[in-house]
Amino acid sequence: MSFISIREVGPRDGLQNEDPVPAGAKVRLLDALSATGVGRIEAVSFVHPKAIPQMADADEVWAAAHKNPAVRYSALVPNSRGAERALKAGFGEIEVVVSASETHNQRNVNRSTGESLDDIAELIALLHAAGATAEVIISTSFGCPFEGDIDPQRVAGIVDRVIADGADRIAFGDTTGMATPRRVQDVVGLVRDRHPDVPLLLHFHNTRGAALANILTAMRLGITEFDASVGGLGGCPYAPGATGNVATEEVVHMLHDMGYETGIDLKALIEAAATAQEIVGRELPSGVLKAGPRIPF
Repeated sequence: MSFISIREVGPRDGLQNEDPVPAGAKVRLLDALSATGVGRIEAVSFVHPKAIPQMADADEVWAAAHKNPAVRYSALVPNSRGAERALKAGFGEIEVVVSASETHNQRNVNRSTGESLDDIAELIALLHAAGATAEVIISTSFGCPFEGDIDPQRVAGIVDRVIADGADRIAFGDTTGMATPRRVQDVVGLVRDRHPDVPLLLHFHNTRGAALANILTAMRLGITEFDASVGGLGGCPYAPGATGNVATEEVVHMLHDMGYETGIDLKALIEAAATAQEIVGRELPSGVLKAGPRIPF
């Protein structure tokens, strides 16, 4: 039986796209997810509150959350100031984002992709000096809402640069759900040829309903690590038309039915999705949340 690793991103990527919810509700969701058996959770992001007000209470939330020793927690940061906050809070796994699309990068962080890569090189050195790891997330890897198609060679070139600068891991972000199995094959295949041993993680949105097909395609290419968001929470505040991430319970339901192991208790995960739905005050798109762990035929 093969193991597929899921990183739960609902507490960060999911909630940053919703109306701000109280810190106590965020802690409740984080604690519920920590008890599901999921091995990795993206807990918070340390960004300026004017940029993402939904994450303004990151320090408070993280201080109050129960830290399950069986879970690897990570935080997203935009720059060295955010990294210093994350390190001070005790995080050892840090993520930083750069966009393969120049336009999206400008909308997201108000700088060119090249300028972001220069900053990331310095950030990687800062994290390594503190004993932390650096994961570089390349957003719009499969397409951009402003520019359309993104050349896989451009994505691979960014990977070349950040690996040379010392990145420990790479993640490909499907920022608006433009990925298809063909696009996954093109990007992952090219990068795998150049960097066969670098850990890769894929992050899919479900805007066009292709997320599960994209995960299966990536698995056939040897990828075993994926992001997913409880209930299908999430999107991108700087990408028009983006809808939620693929729902964690939908991914886990499919994988378990296929005989893969995730370490996750699906029943507990569905209960956490119900908690997420309660705290955001709207129906979430997850089909498994609606139907339960078993769908009668």
